[in-house]
Amino acid sequence: MDDRFEWMATAAFGLEGVVANELRHMGIDARAEMGGARFTAPPEQAFEANLWLRCADRVLLVMGRFPARTFDELFEGVRALPWADFIPADGRFPVTGRCARSQLMSVSDCQAIAKKAIVERLKAAYGRSWFDETGDVYAVNVALHGDIAQVTLDASGAALNRRGYRTWNGEAPLRETLAAALVQLAPWRPGQTLYDPMCGTGTLLVEAAMRMADRAPGLTRPFDCESWGFMPAGEMRRLREEAQARFDPTRVEGIAGSDIDPQALELARRHVAQAGLAGRIPLRETDVRDVRLKADRGTFLTNPPYGERLSDRRACEALYRELGLLLRRHPGFHLACITSHPGFERSFGRRADKRRRLYNGRLECEFMTFFSKAKPAGRASDRPKEEG
Repeated sequence: MDDRFEWMATAAFGLEGVVANELRHMGIDARAEMGGARFTAPPEQAFEANLWLRCADRVLLVMGRFPARTFDELFEGVRALPWADFIPADGRFPVTGRCARSQLMSVSDCQAIAKKAIVERLKAAYGRSWFDETGDVYAVNVALHGDIAQVTLDASGAALNRRGYRTWNGEAPLRETLAAALVQLAPWRPGQTLYDPMCGTGTLLVEAAMRMADRAPGLTRPFDCESWGFMPAGEMRRLREEAQARFDPTRVEGIAGSDIDPQALELARRHVAQAGLAGRIPLRETDVRDVRLKADRGTFLTNPPYGERLSDRRACEALYRELGLLLRRHPGFHLACITSHPGFERSFGRRADKRRRLYNGRLECEFMTFFSKAKPAGRASDRPKEEG
């Protein structure tokens, strides 16, 4: 087999370019497109992408793309792919599917037809009439969009947001991959002050600290591709060991947060510890109205309540006003937040300097950035401190 394959790092709407940039920083030439970033690379680089991508949902091996306007075209297109080059005789190959703007709109029928086509191809390759599927997992996905079928193998297994540190969730948790993207899109860079005044269970803070500590997000979790026979076991082991050696929690400073909910803070402390960052992120039980930092410059980054229910709207709008007052109390700070509330700026008291449309789950949101109005003056302290 050729040692370079086509891969797709999938991403939520609005984050395709972010993921493509992540891949480029890893030395992988990638092209952003709807739904993610496409790249051609040898197997070890695909494993590296699984290990280090912070904002992608999954890494998929692209088996093929072809027109599929009829079930016969779908069957023949899937059967033509070289399945025996990748799936062993005992491999498990569950098939999932999705259809959008396609003449073939029955997902269950497409799954069944694709499964049958793979079985027929493997029968011819292995000279068997039955497959027990007791071995390692090679999860197949058939995605139809605009009458074009893309058939992939899922190299990740569990979605990449499953970092392993967040085993307890509070109300309306922010997905880790989205939190990592907000950290990258915010006007904060490692070494500067970062503070979340409504930190909840701490996901934004942990993702920022992981970036600062050079901790690979996939460091402590497995990937399905690690058991695939054509993947280079020795090289994958070396990449994991290298990632472990790079992780340095002592680099983390200047990151802190607070919340008014003691139960959420208890979960945040557990998550910080499980990420290998115990003692590196100060957390306090503090109302946003009482947050006063001594640092001259920095960034507030937060995911405030959205007030989706009408009964919660007024309370949320009051919180947004407090965020506006928080920024005015800290004229050298920027503030960035994600919200689905259409009246956020009105309650905040100022129009955003920058905005970007993103999705938190299925909820359409705006990621808004409010830049500091202070004039540059002197070197700022990097460590956030609270008065009193």
